[in-house]
Amino acid sequence: MDILIAGVGGQGTLLASRVLGKYALDNGFDCKLSEVHGMAQRGGSVITYVRISEKPEEKIYSPIIDEKGADIILAFEKLEALRYLHYLKDGGVVIYSSQEVMPMPVVTGAEKYPQGIENLLNGVEIDALELAVKAGNSKAANSVMMGALCKKLSLDKEKFLAALIACIPQKTIDMNKTAFELGYAAVK
Repeated sequence: MDILIAGVGGQGTLLASRVLGKYALDNGFDCKLSEVHGMAQRGGSVITYVRISEKPEEKIYSPIIDEKGADIILAFEKLEALRYLHYLKDGGVVIYSSQEVMPMPVVTGAEKYPQGIENLLNGVEIDALELAVKAGNSKAANSVMMGALCKKLSLDKEKFLAALIACIPQKTIDMNKTAFELGYAAVK
């Protein structure tokens, strides 16, 4: 399974890839991760590739996902989902947050934020920011998205939640569990 995680700096894409990697390894699957940082500290684009073997005995040799190779695009911002849509294979699924983070050309007035992105993505839209705030902190949006991904892929919920808990600070466990559950419930 090849998953491309896209977002902007500070949204938790790297944490999400670590959670997926831990889930895979804890369940006996091979997994490779690769991170691509743009101007991450300045709100720039960040993507991570997560490649998980289909069978425990299968090995993954490269962490890179080719164009038209991703089974899933998990995007923490909808423009980032559109930016990397060419990586989605035919029949793949896009799960994206409805959040809009204005890139620098929009902030400076040189460009306008594109309208109608939802129509181009034709995926599963989650209001991760609203659900994270409901859980107690806007920074838990990545846990909301992890819950949505878990449900969409029909992964073992308890094992996935255990992987998430192992990757986050102890003091944030309750809030992140709530955020995960809200994301899980948001996918029909």
